[in-house]
Amino acid sequence: MDLISIGKFIAELRKQKGLTQEQLGEQIGVSNKTVSRWETGVYMPPADALVKMSELFGVTVNEILSGKTLSEQEYRAAAEKNLNRLVRSSKFTQKDRLEYFKKKWLKEHIAIMVIIGICIIAVSAAGIIIKNSFLVAIIPLLILAAHCWRNNAMMAYAEKHVYDDTESI
Repeated sequence: MDLISIGKFIAELRKQKGLTQEQLGEQIGVSNKTVSRWETGVYMPPADALVKMSELFGVTVNEILSGKTLSEQEYRAAAEKNLNRLVRSSKFTQKDRLEYFKKKWLKEHIAIMVIIGICIIAVSAAGIIIKNSFLVAIIPLLILAAHCWRNNAMMAYAEKHVYDDTESI
């Protein structure tokens, strides 16, 4: 696949729609810098971004991957070739995607985890200060509950995005 041709075609389609790189990025969930990197041929758009652009621009994914509008005959010839190239060039395994979305969830929920941690510390301190052994004794249970919540919520989010393919990396 010729990344330069793909990039030029994406830029051409974007301009035909009257969109800036920033506006296109907002519509498909990436930054304007990412769109710029695609248009200059630095990076290949991931599959989900290709599908979104295909829908937005009214062209096929094969046309984007070919870097031009295709006739019916050209489309058939390009389809298998582009699919094979895309599969071989894919850099993200399911494991990579799972790790990415776990990290993304952690970044998005850091404030909640900090608040939970502060609450656990406050309960612990209160138990020590007022010499209440019950409050001190439940600290491990609170930590375990917080850990279970975090892990279950994070994995549900990550697995949804990896296996349902609802978000790009």
